[in-house]
Amino acid sequence: MSTIRFQALREASNRKAVHFEETNRKSSIFGTNVFNEKAMKQYLTSDAFKAVQGAIEHGTKIDRKLADYIAMGMKEWALAKGVTHYTHWFQPLTGTTAEKHDAFFETSFDGSDPVEKFGGAQLVQQEPDASSFPNGGIRNTFEARGYTAWDPTSPAFIYGTTLCIPTVFISYTGEALDNKIPLLRALAVMDEAATEVCRYFDKNVKKVTATLGWEQEYFLVDKALAHSRPDLMMTGRTLLGHTSAKGQQLDDHYFGSIPTRALTYMRDLEQECMLLGIPVKTRHNEVAPNQFELAPIFEETNLAVDHNCLLMDIMQKVAERHDFKVLLHEKPFKGVNGSGKHNNWSLATDTGVNLLSPSKTPMSNLQFLTFFINTIKAVNDYEELLRASIATASNDHRLGANEAPPAIISVFIGEQLTKVLAELESVTTGKLSPEEKTDLKLNVVGKIPEVILDNTDRNRTSPFAFTGNKFEFRAVGSSANCSNAMTTLNTIVAKQLRDFKVEVDALIDSKAMKKDDAIFNVLREYIKVSKDILFEGDGYSEAWEKEAKKRGLSNFKTTPEALKARASKQALDLFSELGIMNHVEVEARYEIELEEYTKKIQIESRVLGDISKNHVIPTAIRYQNTLIENVKGLKDIFGKEFESIAKEQIGLIKEISTHIEGINAKVEEMRNERKNANALNNAQKTAEAYCNKVKPYFEIIRNHCDKLELLVDNELWTLTKYRELLFTK
Repeated sequence: MSTIRFQALREASNRKAVHFEETNRKSSIFGTNVFNEKAMKQYLTSDAFKAVQGAIEHGTKIDRKLADYIAMGMKEWALAKGVTHYTHWFQPLTGTTAEKHDAFFETSFDGSDPVEKFGGAQLVQQEPDASSFPNGGIRNTFEARGYTAWDPTSPAFIYGTTLCIPTVFISYTGEALDNKIPLLRALAVMDEAATEVCRYFDKNVKKVTATLGWEQEYFLVDKALAHSRPDLMMTGRTLLGHTSAKGQQLDDHYFGSIPTRALTYMRDLEQECMLLGIPVKTRHNEVAPNQFELAPIFEETNLAVDHNCLLMDIMQKVAERHDFKVLLHEKPFKGVNGSGKHNNWSLATDTGVNLLSPSKTPMSNLQFLTFFINTIKAVNDYEELLRASIATASNDHRLGANEAPPAIISVFIGEQLTKVLAELESVTTGKLSPEEKTDLKLNVVGKIPEVILDNTDRNRTSPFAFTGNKFEFRAVGSSANCSNAMTTLNTIVAKQLRDFKVEVDALIDSKAMKKDDAIFNVLREYIKVSKDILFEGDGYSEAWEKEAKKRGLSNFKTTPEALKARASKQALDLFSELGIMNHVEVEARYEIELEEYTKKIQIESRVLGDISKNHVIPTAIRYQNTLIENVKGLKDIFGKEFESIAKEQIGLIKEISTHIEGINAKVEEMRNERKNANALNNAQKTAEAYCNKVKPYFEIIRNHCDKLELLVDNELWTLTKYRELLFTK
């Protein structure tokens, strides 16, 4: 079996960068495979174009007759580009995307009159098998009906020879079976709530859009090397492997010169992104060896989420052309940094204002402070739910691992803005005097643009940091669909903005306060009650854990712990009140996420057991037999003296036996714990059993295997080693 490893190393070492040529400027090819505004104006009638624009901008429904015209134009555009099939492209609760391709081609009943056909009915709705996707009990297996329905707010696009139509996925009884529907609902509620608050400051604001800029981290490993590791292929991460002597300790990879093969891959990937309208802008080496990052320009959140889902699929497909395997797992390698997907979130008005960006005028800065403080208050009130939104088996490896944000949710705002909030906290209760109001606006609110320049640095240990004109939710995992985190964040902020407006209006109406007085009074109280969530220090420190506990902040280090907040009364009431998800939809997602956690740990456990017994132990025994033959030979030559001469070999034989025994015993114990966990009939208890009873064996078994890796002859070891996976370019 070791021949597979060395063959893979030879293949990887002999690779040359795939020839790739950029023939056009990015600006000239951007969005050419997207049915965007330019394409719609060319291929749609005036009424059809207006209908789509109305759906995008105002959420108005599209008439079925107009849908036929839209489908006709979309089909002609696609056929002109060589497309043969179409698909409803959706995001079921698997964390990935799904698609079922149908040909445009149809014939009459007798097989004659072949024609390319695609009408409004095919555009607007399809019926995939809902029972084959995670549903959390919403659908029975024998009741398979589910529907995909066109989402006109995310433009159709062409990939290969297929027209992809972004859609939502719902059950026959109307419940959301995907990640997109709750996100769209949350964004609509956010628009409504934020617009109402904006109108305190600018009556011309008619729409507020939540924006998202994600930063995608990933590893690149040569395809042959990846295929030589069953654990990488089956679970996305290495379940065993001794750390390399050289890792990231020299800080020589971060922002370093990008390796030639990796750079060629990035250029090819960027071209695919440009064609599909994904505005990627930044690329660089990340901290760990063979780790990289790309990031786009900010977009409307729904579109940004779609683009990130599409990107993760494209990354793998482009990697095949370059003989790479892309690893999106949050922790593919022990001993070096894992990967995240920082979600940079903000709010923008239709008048061109970023609501989380300070301005030069006191009035604009009061608006900034309103949204800034309300966001902090929302995170303070719903920190457990926010933590649950990023809880997965793979992300558990990052959170709190001294390389990523801790499992404790806190907000970093910087020293200068902390001082601003302290001054606002001292505002007089009730009506402000003219002098106090002037002083507040000129000396506190008015000075924010000056201090903000000192506040653009980031606290890398903070899970939720203000970075000058946006909040950066740093705790989202690299393999995650951003929709879960974005649905939760936009929902809690929308709820908070609603409550804020009610409180301000009440002071204006019942206390006869002026608008500014009322706003200052409410913000002052929010600052007081949200202090516990603010933290400027080292999130990795033990001192912070102790301090957070005193403050009453949660510290859920495992997914089964964190997910309880998903189905809490607070969560059920929140999502129901705002119309984001009903109780059935919320509880279904809770069940699905618990089951997903259980299945992932179960798979990892089985793979680790297989590799340990089928790779590691046979290899160790083979080497041990070589040592035994050596000792026998020494005994034949030296007689009674052989024990002192063969002391090291005998010691190795004993040490190898100890580790073999340890592996066998612990794998068997782990298998029994799996059986016990599988016998439980409660999803929460099963997940907890896998977390607390099965998973602890991983490190014990790995330790034995990694010790054997150091003891066994390198020529015999079958599994590609860390030094080869991380440093073969």
